[in-house]
Amino acid sequence: MRIPVVLLGATGSVGQRMAFLLSRHPWFDLKILAASERSAGKNYEEAVRWALPEELPVKIREQPVMSCDPTQKPSLVFSALDSSVAGPIEEDWARRGHFVVSNAKNHRMDSYTPLVVPEVNPGHLESLKCQCYGSGAIVTNPNCVVSGIALALKPLIDAFGLESLHTVTMQALSGAGLPGVSAIEALGNVIPYISGEEEKIEEELQKIWGKWDGSCFLPHGVSITAQCNRVPVVDGHLASLYFRLSDDPCEKDLKKVLSGFQQPLYLDALPTAPEKPLYYFDHPGFPQPRLHKNLGEGMSVSIGALRKTGKGLFQCLVLSHNTVRGAAGAALLNAELCVTKGWVQSCES
Repeated sequence: MRIPVVLLGATGSVGQRMAFLLSRHPWFDLKILAASERSAGKNYEEAVRWALPEELPVKIREQPVMSCDPTQKPSLVFSALDSSVAGPIEEDWARRGHFVVSNAKNHRMDSYTPLVVPEVNPGHLESLKCQCYGSGAIVTNPNCVVSGIALALKPLIDAFGLESLHTVTMQALSGAGLPGVSAIEALGNVIPYISGEEEKIEEELQKIWGKWDGSCFLPHGVSITAQCNRVPVVDGHLASLYFRLSDDPCEKDLKKVLSGFQQPLYLDALPTAPEKPLYYFDHPGFPQPRLHKNLGEGMSVSIGALRKTGKGLFQCLVLSHNTVRGAAGAALLNAELCVTKGWVQSCES
């Protein structure tokens, strides 16, 4: 039996991507589309300004849009709400007994909220036992550029340890949501500032790579700095990483670890999990957003331009699809993981 689900923030940039993915999902049945009061009461086709290259799915075109007020059912809720409103709405749904899988930033750094990349830190879900929402819960996925970096460096952390990281990001326009950056600002330009983005990278990576000790999150001790840029690319965040490992391996050792990384067995049966989560490229000039963002249907992360620059020092490029691996797809994969781990009931009466 497919699991009925709610989608909050269904008309926004990430909400549209979630609606599209949920419309064809083998486990989840999209029962309720919810958005702002100005959209409530319309059918989805009337309420949404569809911005994806894929066609608006027929099965949800005529579906009515409701407000974001909690209902009794379904119990599984996806949130693509804007952070300006997400916090209290998600808490309200959780307190009413719903399991909320959120893409918003509001609860990511809360004391007992797991910030999950399934290939990296599934054990952080144990923190759900300490949440104060009764039978409800909130699980979050990371910032759109953090997801790719967290996954790309995880095999190297396990193999060699990580002491410091500096990243310069080149982030796509779709990461700004709708209506996004104006054409006159974006075209032929690079905007060397994204509000709050650098702090998110620095804080979220430490939480994701850290540990849950049964009562609190212990952040990873790595020193992280970031500088973020908005570039005139539609989809695909590219991050240039400069990092120091605890050990001093050669380039060949790093390439072997990255090339040999396999999808963890506990994700094998999950519909959104890519068969190959990491692609390593030795080809000069790879990866590129236009060529590689859709690998693994947008859920795979690409790594290239790896170079040793000193003792324990390396640099590389990491590419991820910001609205799939970095947002909608990440939320779906988190929900699938929670179902298989028993945090979400597989069916309802």
